[in-house]
Amino acid sequence: MASIDALSSSSSEPQNVRASDISSIKTFAESNDVVASIPSSYHSLPHDDDVADHLADSIPVIDFSLLNSQDPQIHANAVQELGKACQDWNFFMIINHGIGESMMEEVMKKSVEFHNLPLEEKEEFKDEGLFPHIRYGTGSHSQAEKAHYWRDYLRVTTFPEFHFPHKPSGFKEVAFEYSRKTRSIVRVLLQGVSESLGLEPDAIIESTDFDSGFQKFLANLYPPCPRPDLALGIPAHTDNGLFTILTQNEIAGLQVKHDGKWINVNPLTNCLLVFPGDQLELVSNGRYKGIWHRVMLNDRNTRVTIAMIDGPPVEKEIGPTPKLLEKEKPLFKSIKFKDYVDLKLSKGEARRPLDDILLI
Repeated sequence: MASIDALSSSSSEPQNVRASDISSIKTFAESNDVVASIPSSYHSLPHDDDVADHLADSIPVIDFSLLNSQDPQIHANAVQELGKACQDWNFFMIINHGIGESMMEEVMKKSVEFHNLPLEEKEEFKDEGLFPHIRYGTGSHSQAEKAHYWRDYLRVTTFPEFHFPHKPSGFKEVAFEYSRKTRSIVRVLLQGVSESLGLEPDAIIESTDFDSGFQKFLANLYPPCPRPDLALGIPAHTDNGLFTILTQNEIAGLQVKHDGKWINVNPLTNCLLVFPGDQLELVSNGRYKGIWHRVMLNDRNTRVTIAMIDGPPVEKEIGPTPKLLEKEKPLFKSIKFKDYVDLKLSKGEARRPLDDILLI
């Protein structure tokens, strides 16, 4: 995908700028308020673990066409590889996923066009409710966070009902198709995960009521930051849902935590990046864990990502898959997904509500 030109900045330092005064990091980064400094409220990078080891070649790669194969042996081998990726890395890339490169480029292009709209047009979609269908904003979703983050975002509910901004032209249409295709991929992944745990293919789908669950479309934009040594795009966190599927432009920044070390991720061309979330850890009874990840910044180029987040219905009570509990004790209490999200928002990104519902 074509890289996006660096956003310009000019020559004065911020003077008494408060985070509450910043409605858009993109607008702020393009203004005269940024050169060599940023507001102190954006100082969020921890210095005890900020060095990453470059081991991107070790990240598992799942061939989706094999996982979806009708040949029993090919499918079984792919299921085994999927289970190994979830258990050993909690993270993997998908190739041969069936989404055309042209569609991926178009949804990325339209996401950039949205973020390039005048600020007053984007602010039409600001919504401070707990579960808004469309929300444009900047920084963090959580009010518990003490630091602010160097990003703008558009967050939209695309399932079970499809909502989307009416501009820019063509964005809604391509986002609808992309959302449906990624949701189909997640459904196959959940079937593969069930099989890798020794269950029937639809065991997790049925226990989570996935087919009535939610999907969110999240378009993030990370402008160049004059002090990438101080700030973060997003802090270390795990995702709430079952799976998150991510695609990005050519600008690096994603890091995942593996064996206690931060790893730089350099995706394969036209692949999808897949993050197991907290709900997958819950339904797998701790077998497959949600992965910690974060977004680093740079001072030259704009990074853009699209994350598709799939999970159970908001009011659904989720716990370890019942079939697993026929042979093992539950590690977690059950909890409504809505209550789980409420806990996450109240505690901030650094804590997982899973730790609060452990039984042992």
